Amino acid sequence: MTAQIIDGKAFAADVRAKVATQVARLKEEHGITPGLAVVLVGEDPASQVYVRSKGKQTVEVGMNSYEHRLDADTSEADLLALIDQLNTDPAVHGILVQLPLPGHLNEDLVINAIDPAKDVDGFHISNVGLLGTGQKSMVPCTPLSCLMMLRAHHGSLSGLDAVVIGRSNIVGKPMAQLLLGDSCTVTIAHSRTKNLPDVVRRADIVVAAVGRPEMVPGDWIKEGATVIDVGINRIEKPEGGTRLVGDVDFASASLRAGAITPVPGGVGPMTIACLLANTLTACCRANGLAEPEGLTA
Repeated sequence: MTAQIIDGKAFAADVRAKVATQVARLKEEHGITPGLAVVLVGEDPASQVYVRSKGKQTVEVGMNSYEHRLDADTSEADLLALIDQLNTDPAVHGILVQLPLPGHLNEDLVINAIDPAKDVDGFHISNVGLLGTGQKSMVPCTPLSCLMMLRAHHGSLSGLDAVVIGRSNIVGKPMAQLLLGDSCTVTIAHSRTKNLPDVVRRADIVVAAVGRPEMVPGDWIKEGATVIDVGINRIEKPEGGTRLVGDVDFASASLRAGAITPVPGGVGPMTIACLLANTLTACCRANGLAEPEGLTA
């Protein structure tokens, strides 16, 4: 068996196209333009690249992009004051504070200062609680992207056995909640899980999100299972230089899986696309309009 490749780049392009269509409709029918505000504190190179990409794609789908770049020594009080200003700005429908923050800033305090309705990262404690109790919430972008791709591949996920490897607040836990919401039987596995290979082998769906290069070999994968590899790890090549790999050994897993996401080109490209989808959703909710079909959990 050779697995079907789930093309995250193509999927993300489709999501962005759907968002752009809905944004154009909002402008034409209601005179509303969704707005996304991104706050970057400090000069972390990776964060700077990511913020530029977010701004570019926000504008490309017809939304307003607001970037706030603050010095690395910005005080917590000043950052919280900016967030308060954005919370009350009717032109801003989504707020994202780029992580990680400099060490003197309390990330939990900052995240929970964002209006939950504008928390397009889905990290606010209120959104975590709403998701966990099956209520309407803002959903973290990476788990949302995984759910979208799984739904597109399977149609209904009802009754499928899913294993999520990893228990982070950003991916593992919300991913499990989303799969439960689609009526999967869900196991969250982690570093302390006994007989981890056997746990993974029974799964119809495997979501790997542990941040360990190629820790899941092909012989852990059930024949025909769908594998969603969230990991992005940079490793050294024998001949010199580096390359990106996932948490799953793609070469061996693709011989057993029914479908699999590659790294790079799988889940990664979907992250910003789902951020844009969340901003559109937040805008629609703020204005009492129907939520965009196919772009929410």
